[in-house]
Amino acid sequence: MTIVEERPDSVSSGGSGAKTVASMAKDWANTKPGHVAFREKDFGIWKEYSWDDVWELIELAAHGLLALGVDVSDRVTIHAEDRPEWVIMDLATVAVRGTTVGLYPTNPAAEVEYMLTDSGAVVHVVEDQEQVDKVFEIDRATIPEVRSLIYLEPRGFSDFTDDRLIFWDNFLEKGREHRSANPGAVAARMSAALDDDVMTFVYTSGTTGPPKGAMLTNANSMYAMEKIIAERSAYPDNTSPNTNDQILTYLPLCHVAERIFSTWTMLAGGPTLNFAESIETVAMNLREIQPTLFFAVPRIWERLHAGVMIRGGDATPIKKAMLNMGLKAADSIGKDKVANGGNHTAKSRILHWIFYPMVFRALQERVGLRHCRRASSGAAPIAPEVLQFFMGIGIDVYELYGMTENSAVATVNYPGRLKLGTVGEPYDDIGLRIDEQTGEIQTKHPGVFKGYWNKPEKTAETFTDDGWLKTGDVGEWVDGTHIKIVDRMKDIIITSGGKNISPSEIENTLKASPFIKEAMVIGDKRKYLTALIGIELDTVGNWALRKNIPYTTYRDLTEKDEVLELVQGIVDDCNTKFARVEGIKKFRMIPKELDHEDGELTATQKLKRSAMTDMFGDLVESMY
Repeated sequence: MTIVEERPDSVSSGGSGAKTVASMAKDWANTKPGHVAFREKDFGIWKEYSWDDVWELIELAAHGLLALGVDVSDRVTIHAEDRPEWVIMDLATVAVRGTTVGLYPTNPAAEVEYMLTDSGAVVHVVEDQEQVDKVFEIDRATIPEVRSLIYLEPRGFSDFTDDRLIFWDNFLEKGREHRSANPGAVAARMSAALDDDVMTFVYTSGTTGPPKGAMLTNANSMYAMEKIIAERSAYPDNTSPNTNDQILTYLPLCHVAERIFSTWTMLAGGPTLNFAESIETVAMNLREIQPTLFFAVPRIWERLHAGVMIRGGDATPIKKAMLNMGLKAADSIGKDKVANGGNHTAKSRILHWIFYPMVFRALQERVGLRHCRRASSGAAPIAPEVLQFFMGIGIDVYELYGMTENSAVATVNYPGRLKLGTVGEPYDDIGLRIDEQTGEIQTKHPGVFKGYWNKPEKTAETFTDDGWLKTGDVGEWVDGTHIKIVDRMKDIIITSGGKNISPSEIENTLKASPFIKEAMVIGDKRKYLTALIGIELDTVGNWALRKNIPYTTYRDLTEKDEVLELVQGIVDDCNTKFARVEGIKKFRMIPKELDHEDGELTATQKLKRSAMTDMFGDLVESMY
């Protein structure tokens, strides 16, 4: 099936200068100056920034960049956790026609060096001493283009004498002085903006080599907003994001998905961004904010699911009995809704009506999504069982699909037409096809990126001869309307017997258990499948505590006979859901929690399979 693309190559902009994320921020300051744009927690109190406040900071930062000599197309890198200054600097960079490059907070010094040198950054924003120390590990001669290091947190900087350093407040003061002397400078840059200006580099996760800087233009971002955010039919109540909505921002803003579902959604519709204190406090911040729009990667949905199970195990006997009744009802409701395109049946509606005041309302409140009207999952595959659980308790989660290189515009599950286990239907009027020979999903539309920075050969490899973007994902049609992702082409396992197997589906089935955090299926060119499995420390630790099983460390817990028996039961249950050749014959426990800085995970928390095989090679070989 092919959906033919009939759209122009770029999104046109009226008036002087292309429409950009910066010009949209200015429009909000003009039309809704007093509306709350941001909230951040400061010493336990949520501090508010109106659109008037936000534009003032953006304009000062933009003038500050001009004062530092930032020219058109210059790169500004940001190495910080999610916070208002991240968004302000991002929009200020676009305002002066520069290019924002985000680094993950967990990037170690070697990766910081690579990204600074590869991007040719002229200004580098760091959050604190920890991040600037990574820069100081780099030979200054290696990054001569980096003229300024702007730091956001002053603690620990008093002893530094590097002439590149400038504190955020002083940077804004520099911008204030530049604005006084050159009041129309930023407006002039904005009025000259082009649709084809590269507004950001989004570096790929680098699972199979050094990260590549995918160049997204102003036109790409506008198209993504049009398709992903503004499409009213994608929302259960047929209402696109508006100024009544609340969003919790917590995933790294250098990731295209978080940029879309936080910053760009705020700019497209006017919701308020609430910055989580940290990734560790997401559960608590969710309960405080109760967002109306929420996007999460599978790891977060799995963690929220596991949290419900933990609290259920700790409940009093009466509450536990009530919860178990509710969960049985939720299982029935979820199955009915799955079979009915996400819609209630008469039976499921009655069950929901009975159990909502008794169980579901409290669960939604505890999860932090009682008021959520649109919840989404993307960026990686997720076990259908997890989504069915949330559907059962009244939180419908719509899986969608896209990638950095097509501005995340590919497919979405629509309300009333949801098919669990698929990533949905192609957006209207885009080009999407599945290659008949390889099964690869390919797209073609105005959201497709400009190419990889300084890597023309890699850019050429990413497109077919007739100009379609190769996603690298193998997919198949379901009922001729929805797309199911089979796996990444490079991850497909071919056993020694010639059987093609998708490891991700097996891995996701294992991770549907609240006790399993990581799973990596092995078997390429082998006689049978095995797996490396990592436990969810909080959940298994809580389980061990209730079973009176003492332990000291993560590794000690994984070596307990009772834990091995617990995991074996999960593996055995998983095997019943697949063909015999797809069954896991043996497994080994991963003896440590995986970490980006140790090289086992990408910055987006995806397994680096080759690194895992190298690091835990002895465990793998012991299974064969």
